[in-house]
Amino acid sequence: MATQPAPRSHKQLRSRVADRLRGEILQGRLKPGEWLRQERLSVEQGVSQTPVREALRQLAAEGLVEHVPYRGIRVVEFSIEDVEDLYACRALIEGMAARFAAAHITTGELEEMAELFERMCRCRTPEDLVEYRELNRRFHSAIFTASRRSFLVRTLAQLWSAFPTMLWSNVPRVATESAPERDEPDIEEHSAIVAALRAHDPDGAERAVRCHIEAAGSSLLAAMRAQS
Repeated sequence: MATQPAPRSHKQLRSRVADRLRGEILQGRLKPGEWLRQERLSVEQGVSQTPVREALRQLAAEGLVEHVPYRGIRVVEFSIEDVEDLYACRALIEGMAARFAAAHITTGELEEMAELFERMCRCRTPEDLVEYRELNRRFHSAIFTASRRSFLVRTLAQLWSAFPTMLWSNVPRVATESAPERDEPDIEEHSAIVAALRAHDPDGAERAVRCHIEAAGSSLLAAMRAQS
């Protein structure tokens, strides 16, 4: 008698499909506004429609796709106003996390962050842009993880799992090349963050993170406005 697949295997299949679709969205292969048809995706992913449907529900919960009544599911599109709001929220919440991180960060965490920063400094654009953005994600993750504030960690982990990468990957001017005006300031801003955390300076850490995020947001918004 045939055995039924274990529930864990089904869950793993759904997660694998979700991971693949998430990667295609973040890397810009699935574009904002693109419709995601279950039938087509099931063929492309080599699975039945059930794990595709469940994967799309997961991505909708993450905010990467949206259900449009009577139309279907599509990759979310962000307006300039959406990006303004997103970066304002990030500046506030990550700034708070940096303040707490300055009080709780360990020597080991500081060393990890310094190593990430040194690797970022060695990256060259556009050749190493993908690596740089991944290191940048890990750098920011290290900051809010060190805050020891569970709500902030969960909230920022969800934000960072998608939106900064997705947004930059879908603006042609900065998708494959960095914004030239940001190269040196970006390194200087990260250096200021490391210095404030190393000094266990809550005010300085919060200020450095907020200034960095606001500057990055301004650069992305300028690129979006230039193409509109």
